[in-house]
Amino acid sequence: QVQLVESGGGLVQAGGSLRLSCAASGRTFSTANMGWFRQAPGKEREFVARIYWSGERTYYADSVKGRFTISRDNAKNTVYLQMNSLKTEDTAVYYCAASFRGWGTNENEYDYWGQGTQVTVSS
Repeated sequence: QVQLVESGGGLVQAGGSLRLSCAASGRTFSTANMGWFRQAPGKEREFVARIYWSGERTYYADSVKGRFTISRDNAKNTVYLQMNSLKTEDTAVYYCAASFRGWGTNENEYDYWGQGTQVTVSS
């Protein structure tokens, strides 16, 4: 079992920044590939970013490329999502997820999920 707890969400103006954190406990975090997803009101959950277990590889959705950065600190069992130049369309509940089976963009590839943290970007 892995427990994931997101934090760092909030209300920010367009153009601003937020850093989300996802603290993990339980099964060995350092062997998990991690992802961030988001779900806006009335929309399906979508992939945002992912990071390999070692941190040496990352991948982003086109919509956030160049603005968001995913990173991890395996010593602290934490993965981060630095979000810069935020847009109103980034408003969503953001979820972190852990995968021990693969490294993809499909939420079905992820085994464990956090409860989500709300990010609201105002114009």
